[in-house]
Amino acid sequence: MATYTTADIRNIALTGHGGAGKTTLAEALLHHAGVIKSMGSVEKGTAVCDFDALEKKHQHSLDSAIVSMDYHGGHINLIDTPGYPDFIGRAMAVLPAVETCAVVINAQAGIEMTTHKLMQVAKERKLDRLIIINKIDHPDADLQSLLTSIQETFGSECLPVNLPANHGSQVVDCFFQPKADGIKTDFSSVEEAHTQIIDQVIELDEVLMQIYLEQGEEITPEQLHDPFEQALREDHLVPVCFVSATTGAGIPELLELFARLMPNPMEGNTPEFLQGEGKGAKPFEIHPHPQLHALAHVFKVSIDPYAGKLGMFRIHQGRIARDSQLFIGDARKPFKVGHLLKLQGKQNIEIESAIPGDICAVAKIEDIHFDAVIHDSHEEDHIHLRSIKFPAPMYGLAIEVKSRGDEQKISDALHKLQAEDPSFLVEHHASLNETVIRGLGELHLRMILEKLKDTYNVEIDTHPPRIAYCETITTIAESHYRHKKQTGGAGQFGEVYLRIEPLPRGEGFEFVDEVVGGVIPRQFIPAVEKGVRQAVEEGVISGHPLQDIRVTVYDGKYHTVDSKEVAFVSAGKKAFIDAVKKARPVILEPLVNISIMTPNQSMGDITADLSVRRGRITDTVSLSGGITNIRGQVPLSEINSYQSQLKSITGGAGSFSIELSHYDPVPARKQQELIAEFHPREDEG
Repeated sequence: MATYTTADIRNIALTGHGGAGKTTLAEALLHHAGVIKSMGSVEKGTAVCDFDALEKKHQHSLDSAIVSMDYHGGHINLIDTPGYPDFIGRAMAVLPAVETCAVVINAQAGIEMTTHKLMQVAKERKLDRLIIINKIDHPDADLQSLLTSIQETFGSECLPVNLPANHGSQVVDCFFQPKADGIKTDFSSVEEAHTQIIDQVIELDEVLMQIYLEQGEEITPEQLHDPFEQALREDHLVPVCFVSATTGAGIPELLELFARLMPNPMEGNTPEFLQGEGKGAKPFEIHPHPQLHALAHVFKVSIDPYAGKLGMFRIHQGRIARDSQLFIGDARKPFKVGHLLKLQGKQNIEIESAIPGDICAVAKIEDIHFDAVIHDSHEEDHIHLRSIKFPAPMYGLAIEVKSRGDEQKISDALHKLQAEDPSFLVEHHASLNETVIRGLGELHLRMILEKLKDTYNVEIDTHPPRIAYCETITTIAESHYRHKKQTGGAGQFGEVYLRIEPLPRGEGFEFVDEVVGGVIPRQFIPAVEKGVRQAVEEGVISGHPLQDIRVTVYDGKYHTVDSKEVAFVSAGKKAFIDAVKKARPVILEPLVNISIMTPNQSMGDITADLSVRRGRITDTVSLSGGITNIRGQVPLSEINSYQSQLKSITGGAGSFSIELSHYDPVPARKQQELIAEFHPREDEG
C-alpha cells in the first residue's frame, strides 16, 4: 500500500436516494483508479460494496461499505451508503467519519426524499457538501432543468464545476481550465461556469478579489485552493458535478475533483468532541497530529456469526499501530490491537499502523461498540462525539418464537443486530409480556427478519404490537388507606394519606415526602413509594402505566409491633389507586409527526386518507420534480398499515417518515373500549 500523509487523505461518503447509482459509481471510481481490473455489477452480485448475501439477493445496498484507492498521490477513503429511507440511519451513522458528504442524484428521477434529508443532515453536521448528478446519459434526463431545481431547492451556492457535453457522453472541466478548447457543452458554457465559481470563491478573499477585479489578472487554481476550501467549510459553495457511472463519463474529472479540491482532515470543519457528561460537558479540541495521544471514533460495527465483531473507526488524532494498547470510553482495562485492518468491501487488509484522518478497523474486540471513542491515555476519558439525532424507530412488530427453546438464541441474535444498527430497537414490555422490534419502516424490519432466518437460523412469528397507551389524571385528589391484617401472632399495619396532582405533559413521575413528626417512620417511606410505583407501572383504569403525575405523602399512622414494609407497600398502592379514580383519569395515546413525500397528483387522496385516520395536516411544501412534502400529526395507532396504503395511493412513488411528537387523550369512545378490556388482578381493586 502506498505511503501517504494526513494531508493526502480524502474521506468522502457517497449518499443519496436509493437507485441513484452510488454503488455503481464506487465501482467506476475503483476501476478508474486501478484498484479493480473490471467493474462489478449490482445486478450480478459482483459489486465490491454490495457483498452481503441479502444485498446480492435484493440487488440494492442495505448497509454502508468502505473502500479506498490511491490516486495522483492522494489516498481516498470512500464510504458507500444505502439510500432507501428505511436505511437512512445507517447512512447517517458514517457521517462523523468524513469531511465530505457527496450527495448523488439520479439525473432521471431528480431530487428525491432522501436527497433532502441528507443535504440537511450534512449541513447540520457542518460537513463540506458535494452534489454528484449521475446517469447523465439517460435519454429522459433534462440536466439543465435539474441543475436549476437543485439551485432553487438548496441555494444559489450550488454551482457546477464541470458540464456535460455531447448529450451526456462526455464531461468538460470548468474549474481547472477557464476555456472550452472548442468543446460545446450541452448547456451553459465553460467560461460562464468558470466565472461563476471564481466570483463565488473570491468573495471570501479580499486580496484575491482585488487582484481579480482591479488588475484583471487570471486567477490560477493554486491561488483559488485555500478560499475554495474556506467556501466549502462555510457552506458558501456546494460544487455540482456530472457523471455516468456506467459509461465512465465524468469519472476521471470526479476523481480529479476528489484529489485536488475536496478537503483533507486538516482542512475540513473539526468534529465536535465533548469531555464530560450532560450539562457539564465542555468542548474538547482535537488536532490531526500524529505525535498527540491517539483518539478515534467508532462509526460502524458489524458482527459475523463466524468471524466475530468488526469495529470500524476514524482516527482523529495520534497514531494507532498493531499491538497498541487502547481504552474504550472510560474503561480502566485496555485492549490490544492484534490486527489493524484497512477495508476493501468484504476484504480485510492488514496494516502495521495508521495516521490521523485515516479509516481503519479492529476485529474480535467484544467490548467495542457503535459511537465509542477509543484512545490510548486516561487523559481522554469521558470524551464523546456530539451525537447524531437519528430518526426514531417507530415502525414496530411484536415477535414470538416459533420453536420453544429458541428464546435465548433469538435474544442473542437480536442483541447483535441492535449493536450493528443505530435505528433498530428491541423493546420488552413486561406489563404486556411482549417483545417488540422497531425500525424505520416495513422494508427495514423485513430485512431484519430475513437476516435472523438466513444468518442466525432462527424464525419468529410477528403481529402488530400493542400501542403504548398511558394513563394520567386531570385534577388534584386525595385519599388514604389503612392496611390492617391480623392472622394470629404478629399482624400487619400501615396507614397512608397522600395527594396526587397532574404535571405538565412529558414531566413523568414525581414522589414527594412531606411526612413530619414521625407519623410514618423514615424506614417505611421507601415502601410507600414502592407501592405507589407498582400501581404507576401496572395502571389503574386500563392497565397502562401512568405518567405526568406528582404524588405527595403527607400523613399516616404506624404500629410499633405490627408495622412492616409489606403493609406500607400495600397501603401506598391502594391509597394511590383510590386517588387516581377520584382525579378524573384519562388515557393518553402517542401522536407522531409524519412527513410524507408524494407526487403532486396524489396529494388530495393522501390528505383525505390522513383525515380518516384522525390526522391533522400542519404544512405542505411544494418541491421540485412534481413532489409535495406533506407534514402533519397522526395517532400512532392509526398508521400500523400505512406503508402499504401509501404505496397503493401513490403507485409506489410515495414515502414517509415518523417520529414521536407527544401524548394526547384518546377519544371518549376509545377510552371506554380500553377500560372495558382491562381486567385488573384482585390486589389492584
